[in-house]
Amino acid sequence: MSGNELIPAHIFRAYDIRGIYNREIYPATMLRIGSALGTYARERGWRSAVVGNDIRASSVLLSNALVSGLLYTGIEVTNVCTTSFGVCAFAGWLLKKDVIAYITASHLPPEWNGLKLYTGEGIGFSAYENERIRDIALADSGSPAARIGHCHELNMRDEYVEYISKMFDPALFEARRIAIDCGNGSMGLVAPEVMERVQLRADMLFPNPDPAFPNRPSEPTETNLGALKAEVTRKNLDFGAAFDGDGDRVVIIDDRGRVLSADQCGTILGKALLTDHEGPVLANVDCSMLIERELNCTIERIPVGHTFLTKQAKQKNAVLGIESSGHYVIPHIFPFDDAMIVPLIIAQIITNTGKRLSELVDELPSYPKERRSVSCSDEVKFRVIDSLAARLSKEYNLNTMDGIRIDLEDGWVLIRASNTSPLIRLTVEGITERAKQELMDKFIKLTEEEIRTLNGQSKPDKFM
Repeated sequence: MSGNELIPAHIFRAYDIRGIYNREIYPATMLRIGSALGTYARERGWRSAVVGNDIRASSVLLSNALVSGLLYTGIEVTNVCTTSFGVCAFAGWLLKKDVIAYITASHLPPEWNGLKLYTGEGIGFSAYENERIRDIALADSGSPAARIGHCHELNMRDEYVEYISKMFDPALFEARRIAIDCGNGSMGLVAPEVMERVQLRADMLFPNPDPAFPNRPSEPTETNLGALKAEVTRKNLDFGAAFDGDGDRVVIIDDRGRVLSADQCGTILGKALLTDHEGPVLANVDCSMLIERELNCTIERIPVGHTFLTKQAKQKNAVLGIESSGHYVIPHIFPFDDAMIVPLIIAQIITNTGKRLSELVDELPSYPKERRSVSCSDEVKFRVIDSLAARLSKEYNLNTMDGIRIDLEDGWVLIRASNTSPLIRLTVEGITERAKQELMDKFIKLTEEEIRTLNGQSKPDKFM
C-alpha cells in the first residue's frame, strides 16, 4: 500500500478527520496521524494528551493506534478509553492536558470513523491546525522522541457525573419526567447515571451501546425519532431528548412530540440563561433571525463549525453558543459542546417557568426557512462565491465571514460553498412563506447565472 493510499488527503476535513474504516482509514493510518499529531504538539511546546473513543466497532483499534503514534513522539497520554465525547473532553479540560483527541465519526453510519481534536481548554482545532497535521502525516515526517511517552488509563466518568450533579438542584426535577433516546451510542454509557444522580426521572430508550446502531441511525433526525415521539406523547412526558452517536449534539422534542429546531431550542435556553448571566449569545450564520428578534442581548454571528463556536465562546465570554446543527456551548458549565447538559437545563426551565415546553415553543414566532443546493464543481464553487459577493455588494450590505449572508427587512439569505461536496447551498428565511419563496427564487437564479458564467456557458442577465 502506497503512502497516499494509507493517508488519503481528503479524510482531513476543515474541523475533523473522517473516512470509511478499511477503505480510507486503517490502523496504520491512525498510527501515522498520531505521530503527526505528536510532532505538531511538540512544535507547539505541548507534552500531554487525553485520548478517548466512541462505541464503534473499529474505535478501540484506531484509538490504540493513535496512542502508539503519540507515544512514539514522546507525548504523555491519559487514555479514558470507551466513553462519551463529554467525558473525554471533560477529562482533558479538568486535568489541564494540552490536547484532547477523541476517536469518533459522530453521527455518520457504522462503517465510518475518524478523529476530533480539541485543545485542553476545550477549543476545537482550527482548519489550519488540521492541515498542518495532514501535511506532516502525508510527508511521513512524524519525528520520534528521545524518550517514549508514557500511557496510563483513567476512568473519569464518576468525576464527570459528580461535576454535573453539583450544577443542578434536584428539587427542580421532582415533578419532571422525560425520555432520553441514546440511540445505542456512547451516551448510553453516562446518561442513565447522570439522570439518576440529579434525580431527574428519565425513561431510557436504546441505552445499550451497539456499534451497528440497530434501533435508529446515529444521526438524530426528524424521521429517525419515531420511537422517542411515541414515548413522550403516549406517557405524557415533559419532553424528550435524542443524542447523536458520540454525544456532542442533541435534538429536543416537546411534550406534543414536535422536534424543536436548534434555533427554537437555543432561544429558549438563551432566555433562561440571560436572567442569571451577562454577555453575548453566539449563533452561526445559518441560524434563524428568531435569535436576534427574541433575545435581549448582543447577538454575534460566527462561521459554521464547532471550532468557531468553542473558540469564540471563550474569547467573548459568551452566555451561550448555538450551532444550527444542534451543537450548543454553555461556557459557565463547560467550554466545549457536550450535549448532556441541554436536557437538564430544559427541565430546569419548565420548572422555573411553570409552563409546558410546548407552550414555550408556541410563544416564539415562526419564520419559514428552506435550504437548497445547487451543483457546482469543486474547482469553481469558491470562485462563484467571490464573484457573487462582488456583484451583490453593489446593492446590499453583506456579511462574508462564511459565505455570503444578506439580512433584509423581510428575511435573510445565506449562500455558502460546501466544504465537502461539489455544491453551493442556499439557506433562506422569510417573515412569511411568500417572502421566503421570493428570496429563494431570486438568489437561486443569481447563483445559477454566476455558475454558468464562470463555467463559460453564458453571460448573466443584467443584475436584478
